[in-house]
Amino acid sequence: MKLGKYSIGVGDRFGQQGKAQLDAMCWAAGRGIHITPVWNKSYREHSIVKTSPDDVRVEADAAVQALEWDGPYFVDADHVGLQTVDAFISASDFFTLDVADFTNNPASGSDIDAFVRKHGHHAGRLAVPGIDEDLTLSEADIRAIAGKYLLAVQEAGRIYRHIESLKGKGHFVTEVSMDETDQPQGPVELFFILAAIADQGIPAQTIAPKFTGRFNKGVDYVGDVAQFSREFERDLCVIQHAVEVFDLPENLKLSVHSGSDKFSIYGPIQKALAKHNAGLHLKTAGTTWLEEMTGLAAAGGEGLAMAKEVYSRAFARYDELAGPYSTVIDIDRAKLPAPDAVDKCSSEDFVLALRHDLSCDRYNKHFRQLLHIGYKVAAEMGARYIAALNRFEELIAPNVTVNLFRRHLVPVFGGLSPRRAPSVEKESSLQHTL
Repeated sequence: MKLGKYSIGVGDRFGQQGKAQLDAMCWAAGRGIHITPVWNKSYREHSIVKTSPDDVRVEADAAVQALEWDGPYFVDADHVGLQTVDAFISASDFFTLDVADFTNNPASGSDIDAFVRKHGHHAGRLAVPGIDEDLTLSEADIRAIAGKYLLAVQEAGRIYRHIESLKGKGHFVTEVSMDETDQPQGPVELFFILAAIADQGIPAQTIAPKFTGRFNKGVDYVGDVAQFSREFERDLCVIQHAVEVFDLPENLKLSVHSGSDKFSIYGPIQKALAKHNAGLHLKTAGTTWLEEMTGLAAAGGEGLAMAKEVYSRAFARYDELAGPYSTVIDIDRAKLPAPDAVDKCSSEDFVLALRHDLSCDRYNKHFRQLLHIGYKVAAEMGARYIAALNRFEELIAPNVTVNLFRRHLVPVFGGLSPRRAPSVEKESSLQHTL
């Protein structure tokens, strides 16, 4: 299986918005932008929402059939390890191997020595086409990189071979993820991580490094945009060089995790992709869930009451909900409105506080982040929450589709199309409803 040049991971906490998400890809295709949808859901999300990987496969297949999508699509076993991967084997054809927890733990001394012997000839001046300045390093630097990352890549190799033994070679897409580490990986480190991936025989089609800056859930990028732009472009060059040097899959590309709502870096990403004719996998996280909340609030009445209830209960359980996400949220609790104040909000008040519109002075990123991690509250509502999604689908689905298309696909991929077809009529009519 081969992943398309441009692809997007679309998480869907409750599995109700598959058609609305795929609609965004259909709109993009109508403009000449061909993006492969990848439905992703992690073991943690399944555990909280009480779903199974098979549910994601059913959702994806149903959306594809309903919209007569004739392009490729995938179901991602998101952030799996050896302890969790087996539950995903039958339903998934894309596996994100999360080995971040194994970084900073050294491999055996003999394995590190062997890695340095094999790749030590790259010490000195490392010339990478597309990077103007030379990258310099010593054999000691290579040893230090191996000490930090080799064990993690070896673990990725073990996970990959386990999946291959069950699904067969070439029957799934592999991504290696190291984005949840303590420090970002620079271009030199990425080069040797890719060397280790090749040594393990992993046919990785995407690699998810940790970038400079903060990729908080559901809000904009926090950091030096110029620095990120330089780093991102260098990584593209390193990947293209490593593909040739280490005989990695020719379609190997960068994957940006927690990539939803990172509006300030979408322009630089698109510019770099165009400059280097490179691909990208953009993995969104929770955006669909927040659009469900937006649609419920916009519905007023019962829908608004449910949205307010979710916020109130999430506010009361802040420490419990924030704990697992502590490294990817920045919430100032003093800027969270009290539940009593939210209870008095109109539909417009709630929607404008939640919707990620940086030009709106009523937008509250702290409010948005708390709701982002509050999906456990909705999960506990069970059938009552799902019934509300079905009842207000006509309001929710346009929010999901327009958010994904207008705020994500167009800013990242829109300028990469060989042609720019006019917007389709359905696109205009749906946007008019928001």
